[in-house]
Amino acid sequence: MKTLSDYPLDELKRIYGLLHEALPANPELMDSELLEDLQRHLQQAARADGVDVSLHAQWAAWLHGGVKLKGI
Repeated sequence: MKTLSDYPLDELKRIYGLLHEALPANPELMDSELLEDLQRHLQQAARADGVDVSLHAQWAAWLHGGVKLKGI
C-alpha cells in the first residue's frame, strides 16, 4: 500500500482542497482521520518550503499556487 508521500504533491493539494470545500455540506468530515493525516502531511511539505502554516495567507497561497518561499 502507498503512503501519502508516494503521491504527487499537486494531486494531494487538489484532493485536500476538494475535501476542505466539502466540509460545510459534510460536517462529519471534520473528524476524519484521513483528512487530518492529509493536512498534517501537506503542512510538513509546506514548512519544508519555508511556509509559516500558522499564517492562513501563506498556507492558502502554497496550497493553491505551490508558492515556495525558500531563499526569499
